[in-house]
Amino acid sequence: MKITRAGSTPSIKGPADWFTGTVRIDPLFQAEPPGQAAGAAVTFEPGARTVWHTHPAGQTLIVTAGLGRVQRAGGPIEEIRPGDVVWFPAGEKHWHGAAPEVAMTHIAIQEAVEGEVVTWLEPVSDADYRG
Repeated sequence: MKITRAGSTPSIKGPADWFTGTVRIDPLFQAEPPGQAAGAAVTFEPGARTVWHTHPAGQTLIVTAGLGRVQRAGGPIEEIRPGDVVWFPAGEKHWHGAAPEVAMTHIAIQEAVEGEVVTWLEPVSDADYRG
């Protein structure tokens, strides 16, 4: 058994290569081998969002606070709220973030495939974010 105490892992500022706006990442867990899963709580200030990206084994988001937005390539922007669970299949191009006027926090869980968890792509334009 392993217990990781709340606050024992420092918060990380979301890198500008991965996010637009102010984002804080709080690492939660990294599975011990042979496990491949990792999870983090990610907080997006209003208007903040990821860039377009994919995950080789998919990604699950569990919304814990605020109001957010998600979109898969070619699909509509969807609103997400606390308690919502979002699943993106392996390789599906998508983005997620806060609503324009309200912050959002979610827990992001993804698995590595051959050491890779995510492929970061181009930024989501302001026009595309607004829909």
